[in-house]
Amino acid sequence: MDQPTPAADTRSAGPTGLGSDTQEFLKALGSPTRQRIMMLFAQGAELSVGQVAERTGISQATASQQLTLLRRGRVVTSRREGKTVYYRADRDGAVAALAELQSYLTTCC
Repeated sequence: MDQPTPAADTRSAGPTGLGSDTQEFLKALGSPTRQRIMMLFAQGAELSVGQVAERTGISQATASQQLTLLRRGRVVTSRREGKTVYYRADRDGAVAALAELQSYLTTCC
């Protein structure tokens, strides 16, 4: 089975040997709250900040902060429609980060 080709990480490798994009990806998934949020995006769902807040039982401000961290980690992507920002899972970002992580673990371990 062919492995996906990782997208070029334009940010240099950090002290761990992983690029900063992949480090941000790992940080983004390190929180139970953000993990709960990610489960909302199953099957391609697209949600606003308000919908994420309502479905997870957190404030809109907290949802916005958490979604910003997930977007920075390339776990979600967003689009604006008028005043509303909609979020959905960023499959390409996740695949690139996971490919780099797999390569790193194969090399180091």
